[in-house]
Amino acid sequence: MEAYIGIDLGTSGAKLLLVTAEGAILKECVRTYSLTSPRVGWTEQDPQQWLDAVYSGLSELLCGFRCEVKGLSVGGQMHGLVVLDGADNVIRPCILWNDGRTEKQTAYLNEVVGREKLINLTGNIAFAGFTAPKLLWLKENEPENFSRISKIMLPKDYIIYKLTGEFSTDYSDASGTLLLDVRNKKWSEEMCGICGICAAQLPKLRESYSPCGTLKEEVQKKLGLDFSVIVAAGAGDNAAAAVGTGTVYSGGCNISLGTSGTLFIPCKQFTFVSDALHSFAHADGAFHVMGCILSAASANKWWTEDILRSDYALAEKARGVMGRNQVFFLPYLSGERSPHNDVNARGAFIGMNAGTTAAEMSLAVMEGVAFAFRDCLETAKRGGICVQESTICGGGAKSALWRTIMADVLNITISTVETEQGPAYGAAMLAMVACGRYKSVEEAAKNIVKRKISAVPEKELAEEYDGRYAAFTKLYPALKGWFAEVKNC
Repeated sequence: MEAYIGIDLGTSGAKLLLVTAEGAILKECVRTYSLTSPRVGWTEQDPQQWLDAVYSGLSELLCGFRCEVKGLSVGGQMHGLVVLDGADNVIRPCILWNDGRTEKQTAYLNEVVGREKLINLTGNIAFAGFTAPKLLWLKENEPENFSRISKIMLPKDYIIYKLTGEFSTDYSDASGTLLLDVRNKKWSEEMCGICGICAAQLPKLRESYSPCGTLKEEVQKKLGLDFSVIVAAGAGDNAAAAVGTGTVYSGGCNISLGTSGTLFIPCKQFTFVSDALHSFAHADGAFHVMGCILSAASANKWWTEDILRSDYALAEKARGVMGRNQVFFLPYLSGERSPHNDVNARGAFIGMNAGTTAAEMSLAVMEGVAFAFRDCLETAKRGGICVQESTICGGGAKSALWRTIMADVLNITISTVETEQGPAYGAAMLAMVACGRYKSVEEAAKNIVKRKISAVPEKELAEEYDGRYAAFTKLYPALKGWFAEVKNC
């Protein structure tokens, strides 16, 4: 029996799937790892943790299964800066996607280099989590480390490099570096110059479904494999998750309600809507527009587990006040990307009174995340993009209540997929295309992904949420100056 491996290299752990060509999951396993925060707002990881997790996970995944693994691919956390020296040693811990240290460098890129120039060069403006500002930070703050750089990689590309020896990346992940000319799918020499690097330090560019090599002989032996395994270039986690939900080519939308949150809208051609949204390449060979909020399901986890030390059913007790909840929550626990692009933004509860319950505050957290998604959706609408339905994936999507809230706040139909395994599932599908099992990502999606409607907006509730959203949009502008004022207090 032939099988394919998909790996989701996430922020808190790696998820690995063994999947048949028809999309059935034979086995799955998870390996967790930690991150460090040397200073407030900084997040880093040691790439060795990822490699150890992947090797351990692959060993468990393959143990006891008598099948021929044809292909493997990885969907990975985006934007992280992995730098290697001339001897292929990791120079320093990876600076992660949700690290906020680059406020100064991001401002330099947007205000001195200029937003218009950045858009012309890359299709995007600078956001604090992107890779280019991290390079500028490294150049300014760790010049010795910067001078040692031989190779610059994204997290998943480090794993693929160690597995295959191939120094490559895909267009979807490269889009989030601010070093790629997304429209023309090539590295921007001018952006490289601005960041003080050269294109030779960057990986070879490939489509996500393209073979980039095979497992090295020593890796095969380590895993006990006696056959060759093709490795596809892989994708950024959001693009991989979109493939896994069948959100490919034009039409449709996918909402990822994971640690962070994304509103992912595929497009046939390169499309620039607003500098508040990302214009990236997609894993299917086309493009997409994406809004990203930095705290989604993680905001609910923080509130429910860390603060209340309760369970996730608490918000259900406040169903009766949906659309009329007097409590608002700004979900900016790690700053915010779309549409505000503000590393200083912070979370806030507003509107409590002496009778406010924990259930109402729990509901407000879910609603606040949904309102943040609507911020992204409204930005897309103003750019001429119409979204009437969307699939939903991620840990938060397991909540029926949250799916209902998303449908009513966004006023769109929400669907789930029969097999929801996030980026790992999409990565396995990319491996299938790389091995020739399917001719295209679209063909793979049509044959594998099955959807079902989960939540339909209720007219009256959607209208009530329109009013609450209008109130929500006034909160960030009112607090923006205060956020900046107290950031160092």
